[in-house]
Amino acid sequence: MKSITKQKPFEEIERSLKRFDVVFIAGCGTCATMTATGGIEQVAAMQERLEAIDKVVTGSMVVPTACDEMTAVLLKENERAIRKAGCILVMACALGVHRLSLYTNKPVLPALDTLFIGVEEKPGQFREVCAQCGQCVLGETAGICPLTACHKGLLNGPCGGTNNGKCEVDKDKDCAWTLIYRRLKLQGRLDLMRQYHPPKNYQVAPRPKSIKLG
Repeated sequence: MKSITKQKPFEEIERSLKRFDVVFIAGCGTCATMTATGGIEQVAAMQERLEAIDKVVTGSMVVPTACDEMTAVLLKENERAIRKAGCILVMACALGVHRLSLYTNKPVLPALDTLFIGVEEKPGQFREVCAQCGQCVLGETAGICPLTACHKGLLNGPCGGTNNGKCEVDKDKDCAWTLIYRRLKLQGRLDLMRQYHPPKNYQVAPRPKSIKLG
């Protein structure tokens, strides 16, 4: 699974850089490269756009995986260019932005919005598969998450608007609960369709979330 991102509107990026004339750019070689939002080409294009509005770019790097510990090593390798910059513009998911912020006192600014955790169904097409709710029901729904696959996020379905297996919100999209029904039927577990799933209790995992093993 990957972090799916989109680039912020350039006007928003420009506003965030209002007080910074000198910038260093960091991209990500994994998720942001796959979604064409923060790879080598996008970092180079961002540099051109920033220089076109009279920003000075001291340098750039594309971290193999921005959210892992190699980030610290590459920051060290680019220390001179980063020292000259007033901030670091990060073309990676929110976790990558957070990771970079751990290793520098420079302001770290996101150039991307993190949309969801998902999978690539075919080149350039991504689908959300997990909302990281902390209360997984995939065992009862044949591996299909109703929270993300259903436009209404229904934990008990289908709703009354489904028509010939299609969603009433998006008629080109398969109804999530129809997919769940068909898979449960194939598995011989249709009795689970009668199982009631209570509303999510978001109080059981107050934010910010954390976990300690052992």
